[in-house]
Amino acid sequence: MYKEYQMKVEEYIQEITGANANLTQLTKDELGIMPYYLTSTFRFYHLDILGKNFIMVDIQHYPFNVGQIQQQLQIVSSNFGKKVVLQLNQIDSLLRKRLIEARINFIAPGKQLFLPDLLINLSESKHNFTTKVKSKKLLPSAQFILLYHILFKRKNDFKIEEKSFKELAKYFNYTQMAITKAVDNLQRLELCTVKGTKEKYIQFCTNDRHQLWGTAKDYLVNPVLKRVFVDTLPKKLHYKSNASALCEYTDMNPLKQQYYAIDKTYYFELQKAGKLLNENEYEGKYCLEVYKYNPEKLTHDAPVKREEEEIIDPLSLYLSLKGTHDERVEMAMEQLTDTVQW
Repeated sequence: MYKEYQMKVEEYIQEITGANANLTQLTKDELGIMPYYLTSTFRFYHLDILGKNFIMVDIQHYPFNVGQIQQQLQIVSSNFGKKVVLQLNQIDSLLRKRLIEARINFIAPGKQLFLPDLLINLSESKHNFTTKVKSKKLLPSAQFILLYHILFKRKNDFKIEEKSFKELAKYFNYTQMAITKAVDNLQRLELCTVKGTKEKYIQFCTNDRHQLWGTAKDYLVNPVLKRVFVDTLPKKLHYKSNASALCEYTDMNPLKQQYYAIDKTYYFELQKAGKLLNENEYEGKYCLEVYKYNPEKLTHDAPVKREEEEIIDPLSLYLSLKGTHDERVEMAMEQLTDTVQW
């Protein structure tokens, strides 16, 4: 449950701000300085974002009095000597208004992020942020749509620019709201426009797919949410990734460690069912790369295939390895985008 919560918060912050966040639980020793009435009211976490460390408190009881909560958060802040962020699973317009008026840092994943203490630091660093920070990076859903268009525009009967938002949602297994949000993200970064009134359609900024890739490069994010190690490979998992895929696309020699991509929804299902043998963050026979979007849709027409195993698409693979400090990988990556039939 904690890992799912951790990933939900970290991914939301990344989507909104474009910055990586790190959330970790406080230890029992750290919690020992807090009175029981607070540890029974909140769950406590360390939150690192943009070089600043907060104490995040996840409230367990609704509804609550904002004035009382403000006093309790001040006690937490005083005890730890750090600023505090309130994490909310529920929020309405009145509560939002009162929290903002009280200048209380809060995060409501999927709804709003309000960090006045962090915004002050960003302003001092000449970042132009509003209360609701607009990301200069692509959402995973927006990146998925863009990559699908680039990879399959000339190979597939399902052409994104010819399909309505409703058709896209059904085909890609997203909600219509998620598609609308993704397209808005693409449009805000000037990667597409929207045409149509009753039925809306995407129109990308250029017909040249190689040019589109180059234009979007600064906005693209690492599709891998996290990496975990296990001792047995889960069923239905046969998409090689990382170095295991790179050696299929290029002349790089295979590495001993085996890597496989897994959609985050399937990963959580396996985790909840206890089907990940000896899951940990350090070592194991297989490394599972948890993808922010479903990698299967981008691999069914990949240029390299095997009878039983497939490999991740070359563009997601490139983005997942970008910034890797390994000379063998860096050399192979120079060959990787050449496998795409632009």
